[in-house]
Amino acid sequence: MTRTIMLQGTGSDVGKTVLVAGLCRIAANRGLKVRPFKPQNMSNNAAVSADGGEIGRAQWLQSLAARVPSSVHMNPVLLKPQSDVGSQIIVQGRVFGQAKGRDYQALKPKLMGAVMESFETIADGADLVVVEGAGSPAEINLRAGDIANMGFATRAGVPVVLVGDIDRGGVIASLVGTYAILPEEDRRMVTGYLINKFRGDVTLFDSGIAEIARFTGWPCFGVVPWLREAARLPAEDSVVLERLARGEGGALKVAVPVLSRIANFDDLDPLKAEPEVDLVFVRPGERLPADAGLVVLPGSKSTIADLRDFRAAGWDRDLALHMRRGGRVIGICGGYQMLGSRVTDPLGIEGSEREVEGLGLLAVETEMAPEKTVRNSTARSLQYDVPLEGYEIHLGRTTGPDALRPSVSIDGRPDGALSPDGRVMGTYLHGLLSSDAYRAGLLADFGIEGGGFDYRASVDAALDGVAAELEAVLDPRWLDGLIKPAF
Repeated sequence: MTRTIMLQGTGSDVGKTVLVAGLCRIAANRGLKVRPFKPQNMSNNAAVSADGGEIGRAQWLQSLAARVPSSVHMNPVLLKPQSDVGSQIIVQGRVFGQAKGRDYQALKPKLMGAVMESFETIADGADLVVVEGAGSPAEINLRAGDIANMGFATRAGVPVVLVGDIDRGGVIASLVGTYAILPEEDRRMVTGYLINKFRGDVTLFDSGIAEIARFTGWPCFGVVPWLREAARLPAEDSVVLERLARGEGGALKVAVPVLSRIANFDDLDPLKAEPEVDLVFVRPGERLPADAGLVVLPGSKSTIADLRDFRAAGWDRDLALHMRRGGRVIGICGGYQMLGSRVTDPLGIEGSEREVEGLGLLAVETEMAPEKTVRNSTARSLQYDVPLEGYEIHLGRTTGPDALRPSVSIDGRPDGALSPDGRVMGTYLHGLLSSDAYRAGLLADFGIEGGGFDYRASVDAALDGVAAELEAVLDPRWLDGLIKPAF
């Protein structure tokens, strides 16, 4: 019989994603058939699964940890926040519709069937399924119709481990408070808890564990420190961008404007890992740094709205100065669309605004259309004549004179555009910068040696590192009981 466990947080961003990935890798290393599952995710960081649909990027990473192909059933409901139309709803990898917050609350019970169907698909043939919750079960105002936390756990009969983040403070109150307000049916599902992101001497929290036990009776399955290797993994949620440190003075400064609907910003992780690159995320209210040699416009879930915000931040003027100084620009997906002369949305797919002037750095125009491109792709850089692998997730079709100078060939098709002087390029290919050969060519243009490490292998090695760190601190009786050898 398939064993299951569900990690739920006492709040958002407590580190569930990495803990699930770590447990998946521990189980895979011990020879188990393990699979991740998240009933509902809200993120604009999406991936294309091996079976060709959209899932949260976190579940794609967790499938790597489990050493199994990713599937749309690992994340049956994905919410992608847009502009004034609310969120786009992806169900089992395909666009289901759009809804604003209140409307979605009414819709959730109708999605439980898809969630349970996907869970049964994932569990079939697995030794272990590690489930990740969303938000917190303490949000009892959202309990009716819940599919993300206790609503799923009670329906599927999956035991729950709560995760508390001690770094943000108040971890005892968050755990005890969750116990106090959960209805008895939900409380019975909780088997224990983990403390995450601890700094310093763990024994100093012994009295805290005793107090939590006094109020709740729950056992502690481990006090997890800040996981060093987790910093090398792609981040799931754009909330992490609010905490990123400034760059550390590499030879090449790369500026990335942080747009409010930024999507798939993990495209930048390979550049961040380059020793000679100083990657700077620029927030609204800050200027694009004058000494940046390269500006990268990342993906966006709402190109027109983000273009408006880009201008409101004054970054259009900064970008024009950057170009006059001889700088270079790369636009990926929505960022590529922004670089053109115009973006139109005649059907109002992204919102009420039907047309916006682009940044005018590429002689192309984009028209939004309801057909969505979602596919994994094999590609080639036409600038550096090197192989690429990645994926496409986008609405719209981009055409114009500069598109006659494509930057990339995707599955044999021309894609993207180059300016006549080659200093501005755009593409719909996510994963461009994961190519070590591409990064080597790009950085060589700036007189820098790069691409000297296997980025994809480094992510896999980081997953092994996270697993090793967890094995050292988790209660071995609990862990061994969960991750029994496969027979």
